[in-house]
Amino acid sequence: MSTATYTVKGMTCGHCVSSVKEEVSEVAGVTNVEVDLATGLLTVNSDGPVAPAKITAAVEEAGYEVANQ
Repeated sequence: MSTATYTVKGMTCGHCVSSVKEEVSEVAGVTNVEVDLATGLLTVNSDGPVAPAKITAAVEEAGYEVANQ
């Protein structure tokens, strides 16, 4: 199992959190997604390593931006 964290910019409400969780959950291999609205922290659990570009693309699809790692 693998865990990665990202900082998401632009989220302001619960709907934002739901959108990010939904898009990131659809990435192949992702098993669990947690999003903290207050800190913007996105925690992604997966069966194995998932390319950061795939997570970034999912966040962008939801309409938000991943801060530089």
